[in-house]
Amino acid sequence: MSTRGIYVLQEASVAHDVLAYRYDRVGARLAAAAIGRPESEVLKSLVFHADDAFLFVLIASNANVSKRKVGRATGHKHVDAAAPRDAQRVTGYLVGGISPLGARQQLPVVVDEITAAEPYLVINAGGRGTLVRLATADLIRLTHAAVADVRA
Repeated sequence: MSTRGIYVLQEASVAHDVLAYRYDRVGARLAAAAIGRPESEVLKSLVFHADDAFLFVLIASNANVSKRKVGRATGHKHVDAAAPRDAQRVTGYLVGGISPLGARQQLPVVVDEITAAEPYLVINAGGRGTLVRLATADLIRLTHAAVADVRA
């Protein structure tokens, strides 16, 4: 299966492995179990509404985000999880398949600093049940991500 996220990686000549699983419920922890990878390596791609903009926060599936820390890291006063319909509208992906790779709008990306210490990360490729594993440095470079302490 090819997705916009996989296309972005191919166009940028970024080495990656496609990992597919049978999707039946939303959840990065479920995805980690389904593909047999550690939860610390499999990302949640979360969309937040920050003041008058949207942004991505990428964090390990077994961690939680501090909205206050996201605000501090990005210079926003009001940060809340985006409504699912808004996340789908700005990314062009369905919940359960949201990714900064190939998203409809290029949003700012923040990667949790503890998560960024992993040499490789697994992220949704833009389709439910389709993930990619790639070097953390490549993900940060491709998404122009900032790395910050955003963990609750």
